[in-house]
Amino acid sequence: MSDEHATAGGDGFDVVVTRREAAAEGVINLELQAPDGGELPLFTAGAHVDVHLPNGTVRQYSLCNPPHERTRYELGILLEPDGRGGSRCAHEHLTVGARLRLGGPRNQFPLAEAPHTVLVAGGIGVTPLMSMAAELHARGASFELHYCARTPARAAFLERLRCAPFGARVHSHFDDGLPAQRFDPARLFAGVGDGARLYVCGPAGFMGFVTGAAAEAGWPEARVHLEHFAGAAAPAAEDGGFDVALARSGRVIHVGPEETVVEALTAGGVEVPLSCEQGICGTCAMRVLDGEPDHRDMHFSDEERASGGWFTPCCSRAHSPRLVLDF
Repeated sequence: MSDEHATAGGDGFDVVVTRREAAAEGVINLELQAPDGGELPLFTAGAHVDVHLPNGTVRQYSLCNPPHERTRYELGILLEPDGRGGSRCAHEHLTVGARLRLGGPRNQFPLAEAPHTVLVAGGIGVTPLMSMAAELHARGASFELHYCARTPARAAFLERLRCAPFGARVHSHFDDGLPAQRFDPARLFAGVGDGARLYVCGPAGFMGFVTGAAAEAGWPEARVHLEHFAGAAAPAAEDGGFDVALARSGRVIHVGPEETVVEALTAGGVEVPLSCEQGICGTCAMRVLDGEPDHRDMHFSDEERASGGWFTPCCSRAHSPRLVLDF
């Protein structure tokens, strides 16, 4: 085995961009391989990798190729002009031959067994669902994929999906299309049998629309699964701030109303592990020893938030005047 063979580890592994092409307006499709062309770490449908970009940021991108492919990963990256610079860096610098470091793969959006599976994608949210569709087809499972986009030109990977062996199960819906082919979740959910599972990925507003329709149709929350690509904006602080006590060092740092806990800790010389900085990935999560967190993340479940045992300092705040963290 070569010293450059890719293996999953705590520090990640190196890959090389071996192919780059346009997947739609504003979307690039990247193929990544190990430097020696060998096998990459295993992944499951719905998984993502942490991409260490040339500008020093780390962003999560879903793997969109079939999980049985062992020597390559595929990503679809949407250029977000109003984002925090990660997608722009990827579009400008991740050209064929570029070498970069990955972390993972990790899966917070796994497939579960079901008599029927409904996949609903909004825009670039199609990427993890492509991998899921390929996996479900390989299993011989019953499923359908609904792909919603503004226009066909902005629907990344649309032709690939239509030409896939499971293409007959792919249904496309466009905002500028005929009324009869626009996405109607109420009609979709009314015709799905008991025990089916729903997987939704896309912008927060789109997912809220779809899951709201599922709830109205009587779908149990336990059978509805979401993948968030971007965090919701946190509301403004309701008070003048709060204190964070770090149990291991005994330090107490004040967090002002206009800054995050991470920003306050960093300003105080405390290094915090970070990745998405939006309350999605859980990289920065800290254990709460005392105090009441104000959870604003999308990482923890409702039950985990209710327990008050963990906290994401990149976006969450405090209801109590003081939080004691195991850090």
